[in-house]
Amino acid sequence: MCPNTASSGCHWDGSPRTTHPRRPLRVAATSPSRLLRTGQSGRCRLCGNRIDWHQRSNRQPLALHPSELPTTAVPASCRWHLSCGIAHPHGDGSAWCRIPHTLLCPHRTTATPNSPHIEAARRDLAVRSRRLIDTGAFTPAPPPSAREPSADRGSPTRPVVQLLLSRYLADRPVEDIQCVAQTRHRHRCPQPMLAPHTPQGVWTLLPVSPQRGQLTLPTGMMAVYDLSRLPYGEQLRWRTQRCPAHASAHGAADLALAGWEIFAPLLHAAHIRTCLTAPTNRGQEN
Repeated sequence: MCPNTASSGCHWDGSPRTTHPRRPLRVAATSPSRLLRTGQSGRCRLCGNRIDWHQRSNRQPLALHPSELPTTAVPASCRWHLSCGIAHPHGDGSAWCRIPHTLLCPHRTTATPNSPHIEAARRDLAVRSRRLIDTGAFTPAPPPSAREPSADRGSPTRPVVQLLLSRYLADRPVEDIQCVAQTRHRHRCPQPMLAPHTPQGVWTLLPVSPQRGQLTLPTGMMAVYDLSRLPYGEQLRWRTQRCPAHASAHGAADLALAGWEIFAPLLHAAHIRTCLTAPTNRGQEN
């Protein structure tokens, strides 16, 4: 008998092996959000459970519970629905709705009593969180007092940045802010925002002035990484959190949400620094 060896293009039984080409993920030009669906999932820093990030109509991120809940079990003020990837408050007339993760997070306390359905969901998430901690798959984030440096010197962990006539609170130091665009290999771009040979901001002391509709604090000065002197294109690149290579690539989608949060003096009083940071080569103007 002669051995019957199948070719590399066939299975062991001789049937043809068909391979379908992988199609790249694309975002439609008319999409209100350029964030890919693969980049909208994450883990809660407090409990470790899965959350889905979606942008609201004002482009602010919102963490939603991945599963839908019956509309009758959720208060009207806590109902959200999705339309074209954008989260909108209140229901859309259906029997199911989405709910913010903050109402279900077992590490958060609620001031008002919830419905039995929501309390049961909170208990399920508490069991999952304890299981993740016991198996070593999740480590709770330390309290803010342990993360912040004791001295008011050095680079802040969450700096205040001024650009496009607004102030934002970053989620990490300025030199660690990373591009959110997708590369050709479907990975997140590793390039930092503080790219060499590009205009950079300067640390300066500015008055603690709230924006319209925000509560005010006693007058004073705060350290701000000022980008307002940069050209409009550079400020827009920082706001969209893209490196110079992806700033002009309109077809590239995002694999993560931009880490900006509108700065509110009263809400983010713990991140206000009253002295300038130590000079660095990457975060200062020459």
